[in-house]
Amino acid sequence: MLKSLQGRLACALVAGLVGLSLAAAGAAFHVLSKEIDRMSDSALQETAQRLLPLAVVDILGRDSDGDENHRTAAVRPHVELLTYVVRDGTGKTLLRSHDADETVFPPNLKTGFVSTATHRVYAETGLQGTMSLLVAEPLTARRHAQIKAALAVGRAVAVFLPLGLIGIWLIVRRGLTPIRRFCRSIAARGQNDLSPLDRRALPTEIVPVASAVNDLMARLERALAAERSITANSAHELRTPIAAALAQTQRLIAEAPSAALRERALNVESALHALSRISEKLMQLARAEDGRVLADTPQDLRPIVSLVVDDFRRGVRANAIVLDLPVHPLRSRIDPDAFAIVARNLIENALKYGAQEESIRVSLSSDGTFSVANRGPVIQGDTLERLTTPFERGAAVAKGSGLGLAIVDAIVKAAGATLTLRSPAPEWPDGFQVEIKGLTLGLS
Repeated sequence: MLKSLQGRLACALVAGLVGLSLAAAGAAFHVLSKEIDRMSDSALQETAQRLLPLAVVDILGRDSDGDENHRTAAVRPHVELLTYVVRDGTGKTLLRSHDADETVFPPNLKTGFVSTATHRVYAETGLQGTMSLLVAEPLTARRHAQIKAALAVGRAVAVFLPLGLIGIWLIVRRGLTPIRRFCRSIAARGQNDLSPLDRRALPTEIVPVASAVNDLMARLERALAAERSITANSAHELRTPIAAALAQTQRLIAEAPSAALRERALNVESALHALSRISEKLMQLARAEDGRVLADTPQDLRPIVSLVVDDFRRGVRANAIVLDLPVHPLRSRIDPDAFAIVARNLIENALKYGAQEESIRVSLSSDGTFSVANRGPVIQGDTLERLTTPFERGAAVAKGSGLGLAIVDAIVKAAGATLTLRSPAPEWPDGFQVEIKGLTLGLS
């Protein structure tokens, strides 16, 4: 069964057109057959009425001792379509055409038409009924004319039907253009674009669908906004009490009278630092899922990457990060702060989860590709696919929130770019690489 609306409409209209064409062809053939019979009968009658006076004159002008069964000689050899005989009141043949077969003509035929198995015969009487002229036409001639008429109708249908089918397909396709445009407008939207759909150019039948979709997106927008608001506000409100708790814990560490109490306070401090990092990540995730990650004017991404890398280099060994930047500016419409969040999360993950004795590789290429790669154990494919899910950490030994790649994935999708995870990393037998392509999309 066809699932395409265009296919269903086209098939229904084609079936209707074929049916109507065949019905019209049948009706036309029926009318033509009747018209051929009518015209042939008229020709038979006209021929008989014109021949009868001539036959009477010819018969009356003969000598009494002449051949009573006179056969008319042909002017030149030819096949007679119409043959005739002239009979007297007793049924005796007085005159006939040169190809006439007397067995074709029924005896005792009065004025009018009669059909035999092979011929259509018309009789006309004269001399007060004492003489009759019979004209016969082979039925095969009429069948031949009807076949020619049927072929003519068939040729007309054979020419018209394909043109009609093509026309139907084009009409249906053109009629469904607003629906296809409507579908493309939905598909072209960004992940977080929930603005109302334009219904002005849609057919009346599709307007309720667009209205229902707009209502659904409005409800979804309210739900997502409430969720993002709760996440962002909760993370923001946690910052102050966490900072206060950290300050009190650090004071407790400094004033702890015993080593046991100091160790407990250090554990509390570590937990509060982890909670602070999680709240910061939640705020970043809320911003990323908000979808507003594109700036009004393009910015060069090189200084952003350099600044983030320099910030990390102050806390690690000198050769821990290998940076590769293009010579010329690489402009992108992605918001600088959003891209800084992306770079910071990727570099932080690479340093945290990669082999500690190996350097990580940070690269920004002139084609708008940003990648971060680190050495380390190979990550299996099923685990690799789940790493962009919030709070998914895989089998890593190092501690983390599991939100870094989820934040990166949300920002990348909102920016219209693509995120690819690979393990092992290209050109290495092991490791992990995150590659972002399409950062320069949308620039003229």
